[in-house]
Amino acid sequence: MTKRLDYNQVAPNGAKALGGVYGYVLQSGLPGELVDLVYLRISQINNCAYCLDMHSRDLLKRGVKPEKLALVQAWEEGGNLFSEAERAALAWAESVTLVAATGVPDSAYQAARAVFNEKQLVDLTIAISLMNSYNRMAISFRSTPQAVEAESIMEHAS
Repeated sequence: MTKRLDYNQVAPNGAKALGGVYGYVLQSGLPGELVDLVYLRISQINNCAYCLDMHSRDLLKRGVKPEKLALVQAWEEGGNLFSEAERAALAWAESVTLVAATGVPDSAYQAARAVFNEKQLVDLTIAISLMNSYNRMAISFRSTPQAVEAESIMEHAS
């Protein structure tokens, strides 16, 4: 996979605008680990290698155990590894990310509202929307995952 272009250099103001939304999510009060789990799940759904690599690394740095990371895709079967809030956030993230298929039904909204207040749910939805945007940018322009870059460096060094 060859990088097509660096969208950060081509449209720095657009990248900065997305960064502003990212900054908003960081200060929203949502737990960082929960947001990173949501980012990872969205990136799994969208098959974004760049973001899968980045968010897996972020979660490991936060001290999330590899066993939990391995089950994010199957979180519904993860039992007590995932808190009530994490399960609600992951379910909401899936429904919103797959909006064309789900229509984000009332049942999904009601389940999310049972756990999150209005502001938390809006902030979570902003985070979901942002990650879907980042996934589309990274996939469209073929951003290279850190793991692939590291492997390439190792190959050239040998």
